[in-house]
Amino acid sequence: MTIGPLTILSEEEKIFRDQVLSFAQQRVAPWVQEMDEAMALRPDLLKMCFDLGLMAIEIPENLGGAGSSFFNACLAIEALASVDASLAVLVDVHNTLVINAILRWGTPEQRESYLPRLAADTVGAYALSEATSGSDAFALKCRAERRQDHWILDGSKLWITNGKEAGIFIVLANANPSAGYRGITAFVVERGFEGFAVGKKENKLGIRASSTCELIFDGCVVPDQNVLGPVGKGYKVAIETLNEGRIGIGAQMVGIAQGAFDHAMGYLRERKQFDTRICDFQGVQFQLAELATEIEAARLLVYNAARLREAGVPFLTQAAMAKLFSSRVAEKVASRCIDLFGGVGYSREYPAEKYYRDAKIGQIYEGTSNMQLLTVARQLIQQYGG
Repeated sequence: MTIGPLTILSEEEKIFRDQVLSFAQQRVAPWVQEMDEAMALRPDLLKMCFDLGLMAIEIPENLGGAGSSFFNACLAIEALASVDASLAVLVDVHNTLVINAILRWGTPEQRESYLPRLAADTVGAYALSEATSGSDAFALKCRAERRQDHWILDGSKLWITNGKEAGIFIVLANANPSAGYRGITAFVVERGFEGFAVGKKENKLGIRASSTCELIFDGCVVPDQNVLGPVGKGYKVAIETLNEGRIGIGAQMVGIAQGAFDHAMGYLRERKQFDTRICDFQGVQFQLAELATEIEAARLLVYNAARLREAGVPFLTQAAMAKLFSSRVAEKVASRCIDLFGGVGYSREYPAEKYYRDAKIGQIYEGTSNMQLLTVARQLIQQYGG
């Protein structure tokens, strides 16, 4: 893999990126096809991610983490996705959604209780989506009712990434339906809480090794101290966290595109037709140049959004643009690479078809492409005076 552009990474960032990439290529790559067919991640690879610190990139050192940056989290997601998008999205959701939500909104007691566990051995999941709540994210049916010193959650969640592996869940429920979205409240729910269960696992087109599950809340008892952020401000927790999460998905899409491209380049340099390497035909070279340019453009959009987030300046528009463009590029590159492989590209004996299946989700989860277009358009109208 030849990730670039190197000139905008510090030496420390390059070293970190290369270490994650080396782990992915040496330890993850041999199991990718088997995990895809089994629809499950290998537990030993998950443990390695914890041992390497990939599950605690932004967690402060005094709480067991690396004390590193959001940008490095994106570099890790990109590098992992170039080999396996399923493992990448587990690391992504754990870092950019769950840990970020607790870092930003958690009380000191919540941070001290949950962040060391998330750093050491416990996977996190983020539960917002429901059967009737997709792009209309706040049409939640899941309810929360206050009872003395605890809350009772009733309802269900769908399409929850990491549902099978997670031990800690950020759950959005409405504590005051009459107030609409202003009743939405965030909770930290542990797998062992009374009345909580993980339901069926979805059988998906792509990222098949990543678990996507239903969550069931049947009188789930949640202690009062597990409210994340102010009561009724869950919509802010969701919006701000997802804005950051979209940058992570952008990084995943760049990784998918780069991984597909790298495999295609390896094949085209070896495969000959008419006594000529396929990569030496000008028509193919033009396609490769076009794809490489679009991958680089997507990467720069993602990196820019991540840098803006780290600088503490507005990044909503840039995050939406990054996710929109990178997801389109991932699907285009993965599709074109199948074409470049020819007949074998359509076979599961070669990796091209898996990258194509994995790429499709980028235009759907954590905000569809249409929602990203809407976000960008609204920001533009506001910028030009309403």
